Amino acid sequence: MSSSLPTLIQSSSFFISLIVLHLSFPCRGDVGTAASYSAPYLPTACYGTEATEFPSSNLFAAAGDGIWDNGAACGRQYLVRCISADQPRTCIPDQSIQIKIVDYAPTATTLVLSDKAFGSLANTSAALINIEFQQV
Repeated sequence: MSSSLPTLIQSSSFFISLIVLHLSFPCRGDVGTAASYSAPYLPTACYGTEATEFPSSNLFAAAGDGIWDNGAACGRQYLVRCISADQPRTCIPDQSIQIKIVDYAPTATTLVLSDKAFGSLANTSAALINIEFQQV
């Protein structure tokens, strides 16, 4: 019986180490891709021609198929940051923005950001960026 005690202690230490390691590196959000789109932004799949639904910051997006959720995405807000792109130094370092979903974009891209939202995260010459996003 005394020989199983060290094994139990080692096993417990291993699991405690895993828990501490997991808590040390929490997941911040999901990853996806983003593109940009330009005006005209109306009408939208969420609000038709109601321009008052757009945030005054002009930081908004159309939801791609992956998060559209049959229209339930309308009005959702996400924290978004650029994590990489094909071209080096495309992302604006340490920049994150909060966007509102106002439209639908039938695409595999996760988000299609307004010009202002995209330009707040990355060099506007990029066509596509990799993003991290989290619903707030």
